[in-house]
Amino acid sequence: MRYGFVIDQNRCIGCHACTVACKNEHRVPVGVFRTWVKYIEKGSYPDVSRHFGVMRCNHCERAPCVEICPTGALFRRDDGIVDFDNSRCIGCKSCMQACPYDALYIDPATSTAAKCNFCAHRVELALEPACVVVCPTQAIMTGDLDDPQSRVSRVVATQKVASRKPYKGTQPKLFYVGIDGDLLQPSMMRPERSSMWGDRNPIEDARPATADRTAETAPGEARVVYDVAHPAPWGAIPAAYLWTKSIAAGVLMVAAILFAMPSGGDRVLVNIASPALAIAFLGITVALLIADLKQPWRFYFLLTKPNFRSWLVWGTYILMIYGALAAAWLGCGLFADTVPAPLPIAAAIFAVGSACYSAFLFAQARARDLWQSPIFIWHLLIQALIGGAAVLIVAAALLGSNAAVLYMSAIVLAGTLVVGLLMILIELTLPAMSEDFRRAAELILRGALSPRFWIGTVLFGTLVPVALLVAAMRSVGGGSAAASAAALLALAGLGMFEGIFIKAGQAVALS
Repeated sequence: MRYGFVIDQNRCIGCHACTVACKNEHRVPVGVFRTWVKYIEKGSYPDVSRHFGVMRCNHCERAPCVEICPTGALFRRDDGIVDFDNSRCIGCKSCMQACPYDALYIDPATSTAAKCNFCAHRVELALEPACVVVCPTQAIMTGDLDDPQSRVSRVVATQKVASRKPYKGTQPKLFYVGIDGDLLQPSMMRPERSSMWGDRNPIEDARPATADRTAETAPGEARVVYDVAHPAPWGAIPAAYLWTKSIAAGVLMVAAILFAMPSGGDRVLVNIASPALAIAFLGITVALLIADLKQPWRFYFLLTKPNFRSWLVWGTYILMIYGALAAAWLGCGLFADTVPAPLPIAAAIFAVGSACYSAFLFAQARARDLWQSPIFIWHLLIQALIGGAAVLIVAAALLGSNAAVLYMSAIVLAGTLVVGLLMILIELTLPAMSEDFRRAAELILRGALSPRFWIGTVLFGTLVPVALLVAAMRSVGGGSAAASAAALLALAGLGMFEGIFIKAGQAVALS
């Protein structure tokens, strides 16, 4: 059994009765929606046409929200309905990043995720969903797609139907009859700066990728004239989380390199300061992760109610093991004369895991094309080395470490800065894998985020630090002041880029 929807847009009159019935049935708060009607217009006066599209959860056969949810709060029932249990939800908003259809929202009343659940409580009583009952033109149909005699199966089998973003591989179970194709492709629509109901700031509305276009409308171009708000789920905290995690992981990666030097590096820096810094930044990372949850007091659900298909769960375990290894390294540095050689090796391995697991988590956020890059894992590795080397350079200068340690750290930082910048520029300028990726990249390279990228990340975050590091390495005295300045600029540039990456990834409309 696989319950699904068919919406006949030839019948839809855009009355919003389905939206009102859904809100009443589920007590949906003001400002959020489980189902909504989107309007677009084409042409210019007097030759103008208006089209409607009913938007909602697609109850996907391969639902990415179910896969990424770390606590199993979202699940697919035996009848194909994708339902949710808000008592398990920690409010991480990962499901919102995974859904290509903007179907999920954070309920302001419960601070948990919510969406259309096919009125599962009514289905269990052999009743139709509230939206179906109230639709005055019978434009909404439901039924078992596996039953060849059901109305929805007959429509899907005999009429031309369309679904939203089938290329995402989610196998949606919401089919449209007679819908305008532009309503299914957000990249074909141009949001308006104002409408009958009010104005909006394109940057704040996370639509800057299309906001810079000319106000003139190309022939046949669709204009969005009515829609509901879909604010970006992640903001400054996830960006800061990536930054601190890069430092926490990179410190021991670089310390392991210094440990392998013939001299063993500087004992205080490598055996005490490095693991202490790793633990400190790891603690900040965990604190940021918990702070960004809408239900922070449920953070332990990651351990007690884990969904092992979610990389948020695997990341939690990797960070825990890495923290334990860093603590063991620090303990040996404080209470023993030497650190056993296998310990830095193991710590470095889990440091790489701590830095790179986010690539798999972001890959599960299938709605965001910018985050689907196959080389994102290498970006994270390079960023960790940048963060770790920069912090250790500052620590080495403060501790008065020997010139050889400072020189090696400077080499690592300069090399990774150059490699990291080349990787970013190549990826953003090569032919894009999708239109959404192209728009996000355009936003970084030439759009609203470009000043921050070119000035903050490229100039002061990469080129100036590399020049300072080269000068420091040529200095007879080691150039600790120049190296420290370069390290601080590199850290600032890294933090700037994390914010740009998070914002640009969410800047392209999903619905």
